[in-house]
Amino acid sequence: MRIVTLTAWVLIFCAVVCAAQSAPEKIIIDTDIGDDVDDAFAVALALRSPEVEILGITTTFGDTETRAKLVDRMLEEAGRTDIPVAAGAATQTKSNFTQRRYAEGGHFARDSHPEAVSLLLDQIRKNPGQITLVAIGPLVNVGGLIDKDAETFRKLKRVVIMGGSVERGYGDPYGAPTPAQPEWNIVNDIRSAQKLFASAVPIYMMPLDSTQLKLDEVKRAFLFRQGTPVTDALTLLYHEWGQETPTLFDPMTIAFVVDEKLCPVEAMRIRVDDKGMTLREAGAANAFVCLKSDSEMFFRFYLARVGAGRGAAPEGANPR
Repeated sequence: MRIVTLTAWVLIFCAVVCAAQSAPEKIIIDTDIGDDVDDAFAVALALRSPEVEILGITTTFGDTETRAKLVDRMLEEAGRTDIPVAAGAATQTKSNFTQRRYAEGGHFARDSHPEAVSLLLDQIRKNPGQITLVAIGPLVNVGGLIDKDAETFRKLKRVVIMGGSVERGYGDPYGAPTPAQPEWNIVNDIRSAQKLFASAVPIYMMPLDSTQLKLDEVKRAFLFRQGTPVTDALTLLYHEWGQETPTLFDPMTIAFVVDEKLCPVEAMRIRVDDKGMTLREAGAANAFVCLKSDSEMFFRFYLARVGAGRGAAPEGANPR
């Protein structure tokens, strides 16, 4: 009888552990979608990844309400209007909202959106220690959240950011390294970045060093001809963006959440200076930073995941 009882408990324990291991990662995406097009490619990857449960998408920086409408339309076309969308505080910016026509052309756009910091606080309180905040825009909402309720902010499981420049700056990812420089998401709200790195919340940082991933013509052609709701949305957004070769900085954050092998991290101490530089210093680590990624591995993953539906990624879609 005791053997049967022990066996039953072992089975129950295994079932609980397996369920925990297979449970999707709870995430909230904080994005400045609508200027550069890589934010949309990041949202698309999250929508196509069953390993994550999107508890909400918040918009940050500039015209946050129109950014939220862009997210509304993208979610509508993907059949995911169940995902809450919130708008952060609007800010003054000279950035070019290239995808405004798409944002204003949806049929589902909500009449108004809740305030981003309120949505974040609500979800963290409901899911303490469980949420990964994926921050792929200037850190306005992050700073606002810390200012409003730092104790609740510290109940995040972790923050995964695209931001910073440690050993190399903007430039040809296949050429000679360029010197580190202030990166867009950090330099557009330096004070909030400083607050984040002082917060003691686990930070996983995908800087310019590992995220300058070029979606070349062959890869774009494969992706855009799939004809799924998600790839059709990306096709429209790409053409409204109006440039040739996107750099998929932001999708690496989602890829990392799904499979950490795609951007291996190392512990280090990062200080954000008053110019927006993210400086590696001696001392106790306050971040896990990915300085190098394998672009071929990333694009095999991305194209297979987002392009799934009507075919497999062709050999030519992978860089050699």
